[in-house]
Amino acid sequence: MNPAPSATPANLEAWARAVESRDSRFDGWVIVGVTSTGIYCRPSCPTPVRPKRANMRFFATPASAQMEGFRACKRCLPDAAPGSPEWNRRDDLVGRAIRAIDDGLVDRVGVQGLARHLAVSSRHLHRLLSTEVGATPVALARARRARAARVLIETTDLPFGEVAFGSGFDSIRQFNDTVNEVFACTPTVLRAKATQQSARRSGHRPTMPDAVSSGAISLRLAHRAPYDRDQVLAWLGSHAVPGVEAREGWCYSRSLRLPHGPAVVALDLSSGTHVEASFWLTSLVDLQTALHRCRRMLDLDADPAVVDESLGVDPLLAAGVARHPGTRSPADVDGFDALLRAIIHQQVSVASAVGVLARLTAAHGHRLDPALSFAALGGERSPITTVFPDAEVWAALDPDELGLPASRAATVVAAARAVAEGTVDLSPGADREAARQQLLRIKGIGPWTVAVTSLRGLSDPDVFVPGDLALERSAQEVARRQGIEGSMSLEARSLGWSPWRSYAMHHLWRSYAPKSAGKTAGPDTPLETTRNPMGANA
Repeated sequence: MNPAPSATPANLEAWARAVESRDSRFDGWVIVGVTSTGIYCRPSCPTPVRPKRANMRFFATPASAQMEGFRACKRCLPDAAPGSPEWNRRDDLVGRAIRAIDDGLVDRVGVQGLARHLAVSSRHLHRLLSTEVGATPVALARARRARAARVLIETTDLPFGEVAFGSGFDSIRQFNDTVNEVFACTPTVLRAKATQQSARRSGHRPTMPDAVSSGAISLRLAHRAPYDRDQVLAWLGSHAVPGVEAREGWCYSRSLRLPHGPAVVALDLSSGTHVEASFWLTSLVDLQTALHRCRRMLDLDADPAVVDESLGVDPLLAAGVARHPGTRSPADVDGFDALLRAIIHQQVSVASAVGVLARLTAAHGHRLDPALSFAALGGERSPITTVFPDAEVWAALDPDELGLPASRAATVVAAARAVAEGTVDLSPGADREAARQQLLRIKGIGPWTVAVTSLRGLSDPDVFVPGDLALERSAQEVARRQGIEGSMSLEARSLGWSPWRSYAMHHLWRSYAPKSAGKTAGPDTPLETTRNPMGANA
């Protein structure tokens, strides 16, 4: 049996108490298997009988529990819990491998392809994941396919053959065997139970156009409370590129560029307990990849209790943390998209950058099939018409065609070529430090651009953006209001916020209200104060 990471006596005691008290804060951090029943659960499972401590076994992932012969609980659905923030925080080989597997890399290129992507042998990768996580790459990918199958079984009326291949299984038999083994029932029984539960919840209606009638796959995305949805929507809305993404009230929608074709997602944040997601896909195989990227974009796997407790001890951040618990660090759905946005945003305001990106994506982006756009978001009134161009498209362009300053245009094309050729890796499984060093070698990209790309493109929770004028002004204003004195630079002070510096910056950006605007500065505000004071080649 392989325990969860950091299985010290103190942690084992804490996990056991979490199970006994049904503490939902541990959901996703750890999985508990019960030897007397052969079932694995979330710590907060609502079953009325608590297991004896002697019967508890703790695992890092559902896959590791499945490898030990445990089946998923039908009450708490542990595979639908928020993911562990451990895998996003870690930048070692294990963290990178799990992020890549969650993004579907094993399903696309196999374990050998994953190993090549990580520059290790498949044997070493197998041994490392088995030791650290308690599950092999194959088992982790299998658990991912099982999650996709459950979603398609429960939320669609697709024939099981289409569900099997859409989930990534190679055969109907493999699909049936896995569903039986993981969920302890057949696909038919699983769908019948979901239909009964749906009938009891018949009062629910999606905010966006009816998802079922328009061919969407709809599901709920879990997160840990508190979740500052106002902050997340403000950030996404202020950076939304017309035609590619849009915010309307509590809903944010956008196009997605996925391995097997374009897609559209509508995310409804009106509920304080979860996010309602509706996906319109070219290929069902892309469901789990789309889901994973949207979870990263909304930062749904973060643990706000840990982050807020850590940042709240600094007087510069304490008031903001208390006023806005659950602040998140939103990301882009694609690393290259984040890089391009950062390059365009150099030395111009958010509003100016959005305008330039709207022009460029309209000229060079992939136009969505009208039928997909119509079904997804209301036909002719749909604000989503275009998919953000990929690196290959930008790399093939003549810089003179972009209508940008010559140096900026050259940087865009050079960066796109580096990503398209594989010189720079901005995928979920990328080595973040290596990516930063690779980007700095490109003429026209400096520390500010690299930090913003790491923040938004690589979902790094521990980034500090040097030389950001809005951040510096925010910190100065907060320090003045709080009566905080000191000569330490903000960058030096930020070392004490590690490993959550990205969240600290969002608190500061939000806390400063420029007199000229009367509203929050930083990335949420299209003002000249958000310009990068550092040169494009800084």
